[in-house]
Amino acid sequence: MKKPTLIVLIIFASFFLGIAFDNIITKESNKETNMKKVTGIGGIFFKCKDPNKMKEWYKTHLGLNTNQYGTVFEWRQGADTSKKGFTQWSPFNEKTKYFEPSTKDYMINYRVENMEALVAELKKSGVTVTDTIETFEYGKFVHILDIEGNKLELWEPNDLEFEKLGNQLGAKTTK
Repeated sequence: MKKPTLIVLIIFASFFLGIAFDNIITKESNKETNMKKVTGIGGIFFKCKDPNKMKEWYKTHLGLNTNQYGTVFEWRQGADTSKKGFTQWSPFNEKTKYFEPSTKDYMINYRVENMEALVAELKKSGVTVTDTIETFEYGKFVHILDIEGNKLELWEPNDLEFEKLGNQLGAKTTK
């Protein structure tokens, strides 16, 4: 084989290997940056003196369909309106330890996708994860702290099972 032909082949091979390598790297980095993290609010939890009186007040004055846990707001998912989504609203006794180590009187639950990957990414970034992922029929849960020490609950929901659980409890959603 002649030297100029060999040089041209080497240049083409290098060019195409470079493109292939760049595509692999780009796809891997896009997986991280395009990974959905928070997809919505899964719940709003707050402390109060008397959770039962609070639930009754909201039922009477604002029409919430309350149950032993608070109420569940039912809505349709934007990406696929044939699918339901749910957001929990719950008053807790002011002496609850559930929000610890945060000293705030509230905790927000965020709906997320791909809990394991998200928790791994958060840990790599130095975010405090306060417990391990717990799995239930209606979803996966874990707690983290934001930069001011507010405890946040992350929930990867299984909305079909969550709705079944609500039906078993005889709970009506607030729409």
